[in-house]
Amino acid sequence: MAGRFLSLFKPVGRVLPEIKVPERKVSFNEKIFWTALVLVVFLVMTEVPLYGIPSSASDQFSALRVIFASNRGTLMELGIGPIVTAGLILQLLVGSAIIQCDMSDSQDRGLFTIASKVFSIVLTGVQASAYIISGMYGTLAGPTTIVIFLQLIFAGIIVMLLDELIQKGWGMGSGISLFIMAGVAQQIIWQTFSPGTGLFVGALQSLLRGQQTLTQWVIGGGGYGGLLGFIATIVAFLVIIYMEGVRVELPLTYAGYKGFRSRYPIKLLYVSNLPVIFASALFANVYFFSQLIWSTQGRPAPGANILIDIIGQFNTTDSSLTGGLAYYVTAPQSLTAVAAEPLRAAAYLGILVAFCAVFSVIWLEVGGLGPGKVARQLMDSGMQIPGYRRSEKPIETMLKRYIPVVTVLGGIVVGLIAGISDFLGVFGSGTGILLSVGIIYQYYELLMRERAAEMFPAFRRIFGE
Repeated sequence: MAGRFLSLFKPVGRVLPEIKVPERKVSFNEKIFWTALVLVVFLVMTEVPLYGIPSSASDQFSALRVIFASNRGTLMELGIGPIVTAGLILQLLVGSAIIQCDMSDSQDRGLFTIASKVFSIVLTGVQASAYIISGMYGTLAGPTTIVIFLQLIFAGIIVMLLDELIQKGWGMGSGISLFIMAGVAQQIIWQTFSPGTGLFVGALQSLLRGQQTLTQWVIGGGGYGGLLGFIATIVAFLVIIYMEGVRVELPLTYAGYKGFRSRYPIKLLYVSNLPVIFASALFANVYFFSQLIWSTQGRPAPGANILIDIIGQFNTTDSSLTGGLAYYVTAPQSLTAVAAEPLRAAAYLGILVAFCAVFSVIWLEVGGLGPGKVARQLMDSGMQIPGYRRSEKPIETMLKRYIPVVTVLGGIVVGLIAGISDFLGVFGSGTGILLSVGIIYQYYELLMRERAAEMFPAFRRIFGE
């Protein structure tokens, strides 16, 4: 049963907007329809501007928006940031047993969902207030401030319901994953074919008119994507796809069926891309709050406030980063920037890789992926290691040889891929490509499974449906 903390949210559940679970089996074509409809609504929201903000306002968080599927000055200003942050906080609290919740119990799952919604709405309000207070939209009148705040709250609730619509079984996969993938794809297409700054349209026209040199077109810069970044994007996709397939396979047998053998795969990316999501979300929040503190403290010059100098110092003219912790957890986005600031690039890559490795180890236990829990699951399913007596201990011992090493190594690999990809100026950012490949792979498996279950209903029993 749920602990006292989650039980506090039970009365709130009666007034929260909710998508009902379908009472019938939703067909494959219907799921495709609802998934496509949710995607269209999301893309429309990324283009609908917020009423009341100056159209000329600059974007201070452009490099950090990809993991939050957000778009500057639109209804998707906050993107999925509040939802993801709320979910991660609650999952970490439950995984570390600070909050009591049995996810196998339907009542506990329901309370967990209600708590996630409440936290999402609260965080949406907090972040919307912080954006307004920090002066991101300039100086606003009182009524305009309220209108902008209500728009952001409304958009946050709509995004939450769109995600719930898919997760409740009307669509396929996860709305959050769908939005991230769509945002990254949109960014890659725009950087490649945009009439203004796209590599093969805007930038190429600028080259032919003599407004930039061939070297600039190849390397990029000045708001234009470079040919090197485009090639690096393709290479990054291929490298990540290859890494998704690297695994160690442990031989196993079924105790109840002599001679029937199987293998348990331990992927190099054992905890998937979660470490780089955690690290990127942490870095984004460091950047955001340092900019907020700097703004609310009167935008002091370097040396005027030692706390600001430590957390993050910005240029008073264009609000660009110049120093502090936020400076070193924000990636240089091109080879030119790396060459100009090699110390910053090295520090960023080192911090990113270290945090990815640490988050990998933390999630190993929090996410129930440790050797002990996996050994127990294999035992419960009737499997054992050939040549050993049927016991949990030999399986756990064998898994301990591989899982911890693969987990740390996988965290280091995703950190290096994300960091180096950013240095090469990949389209959609290194983190975005990492997430997209993983999401596309998950959707491919889901589509094949849904199609097989549609064509052969007997497979549903195998899938546990």
